[in-house]
Amino acid sequence: MKRTHLPLNGLRVLDAAARHLSFTRAADELAVTPAAVGQQIRALEDMLGVVLFRRTPKGLELTPETEAGLDALRSGFLMFEESVRAMQVGQSSQSLTIAAPRDITAKWLQRQLALYAANQPDLHFALVAADDTLDFTEANLDIALRLTDGPGDHEGVRVGDAAFVTVTAPQNGPQNGNDHLIDWPGCPMETEGGDALMRVADAGLAIEAAANGFGRATVPLLLAQRDLADGRVRQIGEPVDSARGYWLVAPLPQWRQKKVKALVEALKGGNPT
Repeated sequence: MKRTHLPLNGLRVLDAAARHLSFTRAADELAVTPAAVGQQIRALEDMLGVVLFRRTPKGLELTPETEAGLDALRSGFLMFEESVRAMQVGQSSQSLTIAAPRDITAKWLQRQLALYAANQPDLHFALVAADDTLDFTEANLDIALRLTDGPGDHEGVRVGDAAFVTVTAPQNGPQNGNDHLIDWPGCPMETEGGDALMRVADAGLAIEAAANGFGRATVPLLLAQRDLADGRVRQIGEPVDSARGYWLVAPLPQWRQKKVKALVEALKGGNPT
């Protein structure tokens, strides 16, 4: 069934003018000029083919046609308000669906989420393993954490420093030689001539291989911070700035949600607390 086009702005003006029986007071409520109210009422009268108000020595009066439609009009506006509130429930819900690579989820994100939720007992999370073709709509995601060079087509903010660091086993740990490289997809270091003693699926596994003495791994600094602080690995040289870092990203509708804004504010510092 095709719906009739409703002049919602004109109807809103009609409701205000009918309540106040004054174009001036209606204009004050709507933050427009009395002339603009008059124009909207005349346009609505032309469209409906009826007279909506009569001017009398005592002021404005409603015509029978206006009185006949006011109750339904106001009920309709109340239903609009209920509809808007229903659509906003998701913004005030205590559930967040987050996509992130498995390594940063295990080594950083889960701890940060636990700290964030410590004083919010009703808050809960759904964590999804991220990939390059992640669809926010199909996965019903609120936000994603990605290792990338920027937000791309989405809104976003970088988490922590965009830097890579090389790590190896601590001095008192197992040693198979720091000359060997540990390779992983996206590793910024070359492994020419098959120099890698081990190749693993992600940077998190590369850190574990380094901690177990398989050589040195160059990984995102944010990913390694906790292991460095705990002494599971030690740093070789200084961190190197990179175009790639961890970004919190989401399409604009999700990014505008209050629950997403609050989470971004809590996570964007990137501290390994």
